[in-house]
Amino acid sequence: MKPLALLLTAALLPASALAAPASADFAVGPQYDSTHIYVAPADFDRFMASFIATFGGTLGRQGVFQVTPTPSQTISQVAMTPAGMVSAFGFKTPVPYPFGIERTGYLVTDLAAAVAAARKAGAVRLVETFSDPIGRDVLLQWPGGVNMQLYWHTTKPTYAPLATIPENRIYLTPDAADAFLASWITFSHGRIDSDDKAAPGSEIGKPGMVYRRVRVSSGYGKMVMLVSDGALPWPYGRELTGYAVPDLAATLARATAAGAEVLVPAHAETDRRSAIVRFPGGSIAEVHTAAASE
Repeated sequence: MKPLALLLTAALLPASALAAPASADFAVGPQYDSTHIYVAPADFDRFMASFIATFGGTLGRQGVFQVTPTPSQTISQVAMTPAGMVSAFGFKTPVPYPFGIERTGYLVTDLAAAVAAARKAGAVRLVETFSDPIGRDVLLQWPGGVNMQLYWHTTKPTYAPLATIPENRIYLTPDAADAFLASWITFSHGRIDSDDKAAPGSEIGKPGMVYRRVRVSSGYGKMVMLVSDGALPWPYGRELTGYAVPDLAATLARATAAGAEVLVPAHAETDRRSAIVRFPGGSIAEVHTAAASE
Protein backbone atom coordinates (compact mmCIF):
# COMPACT_ATOMS: atom_id res chain seq x y z
CA MET A 1 0.00 0.00 0.00
CA LYS A 2 1.36 3.43 -0.93
CA PRO A 3 2.14 5.78 1.98
CA LEU A 4 -0.62 8.29 1.11
CA ALA A 5 -3.24 5.55 0.92
CA LEU A 6 -1.99 4.12 4.19
CA LEU A 7 -2.30 7.48 5.93
CA LEU A 8 -5.83 7.97 4.60
CA THR A 9 -6.87 4.48 5.61
CA ALA A 10 -5.34 4.91 9.06
CA ALA A 11 -7.38 8.06 9.59
CA LEU A 12 -10.63 6.28 8.82
CA LEU A 13 -10.25 2.77 10.24
CA PRO A 14 -9.56 1.43 13.72
CA ALA A 15 -5.92 0.69 14.45
CA SER A 16 -6.73 -3.02 14.77
CA ALA A 17 -7.76 -3.07 11.11
CA LEU A 18 -4.21 -2.14 10.10
CA ALA A 19 -2.30 -4.42 12.42
CA ALA A 20 -1.96 -7.42 10.08
CA PRO A 21 0.72 -7.28 7.37
CA ALA A 22 -0.65 -6.80 3.86
CA SER A 23 -0.93 -9.82 1.59
CA ALA A 24 -0.06 -9.85 -2.09
CA ASP A 25 -2.46 -8.12 -4.46
CA PHE A 26 -4.24 -10.72 -6.61
CA ALA A 27 -6.42 -8.36 -8.68
CA VAL A 28 -6.21 -8.55 -12.47
CA GLY A 29 -8.39 -5.59 -13.45
CA PRO A 30 -11.98 -4.34 -13.37
CA GLN A 31 -12.63 -5.41 -16.97
CA TYR A 32 -12.41 -9.01 -15.71
CA ASP A 33 -14.92 -8.52 -12.89
CA SER A 34 -18.58 -9.25 -13.50
CA THR A 35 -21.93 -8.81 -11.83
CA HIS A 36 -23.74 -12.14 -11.51
CA ILE A 37 -27.30 -12.02 -12.83
CA TYR A 38 -29.73 -14.88 -12.31
CA VAL A 39 -32.80 -14.83 -14.57
CA ALA A 40 -35.45 -17.33 -15.61
CA PRO A 41 -34.53 -19.17 -18.84
CA ALA A 42 -37.57 -17.63 -20.56
CA ASP A 43 -36.19 -14.14 -19.84
CA PHE A 44 -32.55 -14.87 -20.58
CA ASP A 45 -32.24 -13.65 -24.17
CA ARG A 46 -34.44 -10.60 -23.50
CA PHE A 47 -32.22 -9.57 -20.60
CA MET A 48 -28.99 -9.98 -22.54
CA ALA A 49 -30.31 -8.09 -25.57
CA SER A 50 -31.61 -5.26 -23.38
CA PHE A 51 -28.37 -4.93 -21.44
CA ILE A 52 -26.24 -4.77 -24.60
CA ALA A 53 -28.65 -2.34 -26.26
CA THR A 54 -28.38 -0.07 -23.20
CA PHE A 55 -24.61 -0.04 -22.70
CA GLY A 56 -23.18 -1.28 -26.01
CA GLY A 57 -20.60 -4.04 -26.33
CA THR A 58 -20.75 -7.67 -27.33
CA LEU A 59 -22.14 -10.97 -26.13
CA GLY A 60 -19.99 -14.00 -25.44
CA ARG A 61 -20.82 -17.51 -26.57
CA GLN A 62 -24.02 -18.85 -25.05
CA GLY A 63 -24.26 -22.45 -23.92
CA VAL A 64 -25.72 -24.78 -21.33
CA PHE A 65 -23.18 -25.83 -18.73
CA GLN A 66 -22.68 -27.23 -15.27
CA VAL A 67 -21.03 -24.37 -13.39
CA THR A 68 -21.62 -25.61 -9.84
CA PRO A 69 -19.88 -28.45 -7.96
CA THR A 70 -23.22 -30.24 -7.55
CA PRO A 71 -25.37 -31.47 -10.47
CA SER A 72 -27.10 -28.60 -12.29
CA GLN A 73 -27.60 -27.16 -15.74
CA THR A 74 -27.74 -23.49 -16.63
CA ILE A 75 -27.74 -21.28 -19.67
CA SER A 76 -24.63 -19.14 -19.28
CA GLN A 77 -23.35 -16.12 -21.19
CA VAL A 78 -21.38 -12.94 -20.59
CA ALA A 79 -22.19 -9.44 -21.80
CA MET A 80 -19.05 -7.35 -22.21
CA THR A 81 -19.78 -3.62 -22.35
CA PRO A 82 -17.66 -0.46 -22.08
CA ALA A 83 -19.34 0.16 -18.70
CA GLY A 84 -18.76 -3.28 -17.19
CA MET A 85 -19.38 -6.99 -17.61
CA VAL A 86 -22.23 -9.21 -16.46
CA SER A 87 -22.29 -13.00 -16.20
CA ALA A 88 -25.85 -14.22 -16.66
CA PHE A 89 -27.26 -17.56 -15.54
CA GLY A 90 -30.61 -19.06 -16.49
CA PHE A 91 -30.86 -22.31 -14.55
CA LYS A 92 -32.81 -25.08 -16.22
CA THR A 93 -32.58 -27.09 -12.99
CA PRO A 94 -33.17 -25.83 -9.44
CA VAL A 95 -30.30 -23.56 -8.36
CA PRO A 96 -28.05 -25.44 -5.90
CA TYR A 97 -27.41 -23.72 -2.58
CA PRO A 98 -25.79 -21.25 -2.05
CA PHE A 99 -25.48 -20.17 -5.67
CA GLY A 100 -27.53 -17.14 -6.61
CA ILE A 101 -26.64 -15.14 -3.51
CA GLU A 102 -23.19 -14.06 -4.75
CA ARG A 103 -23.21 -10.59 -6.27
CA THR A 104 -19.95 -10.44 -8.22
CA GLY A 105 -17.16 -12.54 -9.66
CA TYR A 106 -13.58 -11.24 -9.44
CA LEU A 107 -10.72 -12.71 -11.47
CA VAL A 108 -7.54 -13.31 -9.46
CA THR A 109 -4.00 -14.24 -10.42
CA ASP A 110 -3.66 -17.11 -7.93
CA LEU A 111 -6.86 -18.58 -6.55
CA ALA A 112 -5.43 -20.63 -3.69
CA ALA A 113 -3.32 -17.74 -2.42
CA ALA A 114 -6.19 -15.26 -2.87
CA VAL A 115 -8.53 -17.48 -0.85
CA ALA A 116 -5.95 -17.78 1.92
CA ALA A 117 -5.52 -14.00 1.98
CA ALA A 118 -9.29 -13.41 1.98
CA ARG A 119 -9.79 -15.79 4.90
CA LYS A 120 -6.96 -14.12 6.80
CA ALA A 121 -8.66 -10.77 6.18
CA GLY A 122 -11.96 -12.00 7.62
CA ALA A 123 -13.86 -13.74 4.82
CA VAL A 124 -15.26 -17.24 5.12
CA ARG A 125 -15.87 -19.79 2.38
CA LEU A 126 -19.49 -20.45 1.49
CA VAL A 127 -18.34 -23.09 -0.99
CA GLU A 128 -14.80 -24.41 -1.04
CA THR A 129 -12.78 -24.14 -4.24
CA PHE A 130 -14.25 -26.17 -7.10
CA SER A 131 -13.68 -26.65 -10.84
CA ASP A 132 -15.85 -25.30 -13.62
CA PRO A 133 -15.58 -25.87 -17.40
CA ILE A 134 -12.89 -23.17 -17.85
CA GLY A 135 -11.17 -22.84 -14.49
CA ARG A 136 -11.70 -22.82 -10.75
CA ASP A 137 -13.96 -20.85 -8.42
CA VAL A 138 -14.77 -20.20 -4.77
CA LEU A 139 -17.69 -18.45 -3.07
CA LEU A 140 -16.81 -16.18 -0.15
CA GLN A 141 -18.75 -14.24 2.45
CA TRP A 142 -17.32 -11.07 3.99
CA PRO A 143 -18.41 -9.45 7.26
CA GLY A 144 -21.93 -8.14 6.96
CA GLY A 145 -23.00 -10.97 4.64
CA VAL A 146 -21.39 -9.59 1.46
CA ASN A 147 -21.12 -12.57 -0.88
CA MET A 148 -18.87 -12.83 -3.92
CA GLN A 149 -17.06 -15.26 -6.17
CA LEU A 150 -13.34 -15.35 -6.87
CA TYR A 151 -12.34 -17.17 -10.02
CA TRP A 152 -9.32 -18.23 -12.05
CA HIS A 153 -9.19 -19.27 -15.72
CA THR A 154 -7.09 -22.15 -17.03
CA THR A 155 -6.38 -20.07 -20.15
CA LYS A 156 -5.62 -16.47 -19.25
CA PRO A 157 -8.25 -14.14 -20.76
CA THR A 158 -7.42 -10.83 -22.42
CA TYR A 159 -10.12 -8.15 -22.34
CA ALA A 160 -9.95 -4.52 -23.38
CA PRO A 161 -9.98 -1.92 -20.59
CA LEU A 162 -13.36 -0.44 -19.69
CA ALA A 163 -14.41 3.05 -20.73
CA THR A 164 -15.89 3.60 -17.26
CA ILE A 165 -15.54 1.58 -14.06
CA PRO A 166 -18.75 0.29 -12.43
CA GLU A 167 -19.44 0.39 -8.69
CA ASN A 168 -20.19 -2.61 -6.55
CA ARG A 169 -22.96 -1.14 -4.34
CA ILE A 170 -22.86 -2.58 -0.83
CA TYR A 171 -25.69 -1.74 1.61
CA LEU A 172 -24.87 -2.32 5.28
CA THR A 173 -25.86 -1.14 8.73
CA PRO A 174 -23.36 0.38 11.19
CA ASP A 175 -23.13 -3.02 12.93
CA ALA A 176 -21.06 -4.44 10.06
CA ALA A 177 -19.79 -1.48 8.06
CA ASP A 178 -16.37 -0.98 9.66
CA ALA A 179 -15.67 -4.71 9.87
CA PHE A 180 -16.46 -5.19 6.19
CA LEU A 181 -14.48 -2.12 5.17
CA ALA A 182 -11.39 -3.20 7.12
CA SER A 183 -11.54 -6.71 5.67
CA TRP A 184 -12.01 -5.56 2.10
CA ILE A 185 -9.30 -2.88 2.28
CA THR A 186 -6.84 -5.41 3.68
CA PHE A 187 -7.55 -8.01 1.02
CA SER A 188 -7.97 -5.73 -2.00
CA HIS A 189 -5.17 -3.27 -1.22
CA GLY A 190 -7.87 -0.69 -1.75
CA ARG A 191 -7.95 2.96 -0.89
CA ILE A 192 -10.76 5.05 0.55
CA ASP A 193 -11.55 7.80 -1.94
CA SER A 194 -14.17 9.47 0.26
CA ASP A 195 -16.06 8.84 3.50
CA ASP A 196 -19.07 11.12 3.86
CA LYS A 197 -20.74 10.47 7.19
CA ALA A 198 -23.64 12.84 6.43
CA ALA A 199 -24.53 12.16 2.81
CA PRO A 200 -28.08 13.21 1.83
CA GLY A 201 -30.56 10.43 2.56
CA SER A 202 -32.42 11.29 -0.63
CA GLU A 203 -29.67 9.39 -2.46
CA ILE A 204 -31.09 6.15 -1.01
CA GLY A 205 -34.75 7.14 -0.98
CA LYS A 206 -34.75 8.62 2.55
CA PRO A 207 -35.10 12.40 2.17
CA GLY A 208 -34.70 14.44 5.34
CA MET A 209 -32.18 11.98 6.75
CA VAL A 210 -28.46 11.40 6.35
CA TYR A 211 -26.44 8.24 5.79
CA ARG A 212 -22.78 7.30 5.47
CA ARG A 213 -21.36 6.85 1.97
CA VAL A 214 -17.87 5.38 1.56
CA ARG A 215 -16.27 5.11 -1.86
CA VAL A 216 -13.39 2.70 -2.29
CA SER A 217 -11.22 1.81 -5.29
CA SER A 218 -8.77 -1.03 -5.85
CA GLY A 219 -7.48 -3.30 -8.57
CA TYR A 220 -10.92 -4.92 -8.49
CA GLY A 221 -12.57 -1.66 -9.49
CA LYS A 222 -14.87 0.60 -7.52
CA MET A 223 -17.07 -0.08 -4.54
CA VAL A 224 -19.49 2.15 -2.67
CA MET A 225 -20.62 1.24 0.83
CA LEU A 226 -23.99 2.75 1.77
CA VAL A 227 -24.51 2.65 5.53
CA SER A 228 -27.95 3.32 7.00
CA ASP A 229 -30.48 1.90 9.43
CA GLY A 230 -31.26 -0.71 6.78
CA ALA A 231 -34.90 0.31 6.31
CA LEU A 232 -34.80 1.15 2.61
CA PRO A 233 -37.71 1.99 0.33
CA TRP A 234 -38.09 0.09 -2.93
CA PRO A 235 -35.95 -0.36 -5.01
CA TYR A 236 -32.90 0.81 -3.05
CA GLY A 237 -30.71 -2.05 -1.90
CA ARG A 238 -31.93 -4.29 -4.72
CA GLU A 239 -29.37 -2.98 -7.20
CA LEU A 240 -26.03 -4.77 -7.21
CA THR A 241 -24.04 -2.47 -9.47
CA GLY A 242 -23.88 1.20 -10.43
CA TYR A 243 -22.83 1.85 -14.03
CA ALA A 244 -21.09 5.10 -15.00
CA VAL A 245 -22.10 6.42 -18.42
CA PRO A 246 -21.16 9.58 -20.35
CA ASP A 247 -24.78 10.56 -21.11
CA LEU A 248 -27.45 9.46 -18.63
CA ALA A 249 -30.44 10.67 -20.65
CA ALA A 250 -29.31 8.86 -23.79
CA THR A 251 -28.57 5.68 -21.81
CA LEU A 252 -32.03 5.69 -20.22
CA ALA A 253 -33.62 6.25 -23.62
CA ARG A 254 -31.81 3.21 -25.01
CA ALA A 255 -32.77 1.18 -21.94
CA THR A 256 -36.48 1.91 -22.18
CA ALA A 257 -36.45 1.31 -25.93
CA ALA A 258 -34.93 -2.10 -25.20
CA GLY A 259 -37.60 -3.09 -22.68
CA ALA A 260 -36.12 -1.83 -19.41
CA GLU A 261 -38.19 0.10 -16.87
CA VAL A 262 -36.99 3.23 -15.08
CA LEU A 263 -37.80 2.67 -11.40
CA VAL A 264 -36.18 5.87 -10.09
CA PRO A 265 -36.10 8.71 -12.64
CA ALA A 266 -32.93 10.66 -13.31
CA HIS A 267 -32.24 13.08 -10.48
CA ALA A 268 -29.43 15.17 -9.05
CA GLU A 269 -27.26 13.81 -6.25
CA THR A 270 -24.24 15.35 -4.52
CA ASP A 271 -21.80 14.98 -7.40
CA ARG A 272 -23.73 13.07 -10.05
CA ARG A 273 -27.03 12.44 -11.77
CA SER A 274 -28.46 9.02 -11.06
CA ALA A 275 -31.34 6.71 -11.97
CA ILE A 276 -32.32 3.12 -11.22
CA VAL A 277 -33.57 0.76 -13.93
CA ARG A 278 -34.98 -2.77 -14.04
CA PHE A 279 -34.10 -4.92 -17.03
CA PRO A 280 -36.30 -7.66 -18.50
CA GLY A 281 -36.12 -10.62 -16.15
CA GLY A 282 -35.96 -8.43 -13.03
CA SER A 283 -32.29 -7.42 -12.72
CA ILE A 284 -31.99 -3.94 -11.18
CA ALA A 285 -29.06 -1.55 -11.68
CA GLU A 286 -28.13 2.03 -10.82
CA VAL A 287 -26.89 4.21 -13.70
CA HIS A 288 -25.11 7.52 -13.19
CA THR A 289 -23.06 10.25 -14.78
CA ALA A 290 -20.93 12.99 -13.28
CA ALA A 291 -22.94 16.12 -12.49
CA ALA A 292 -20.97 18.21 -14.97
CA SER A 293 -21.56 15.74 -17.80
CA GLU A 294 -25.14 16.76 -18.54
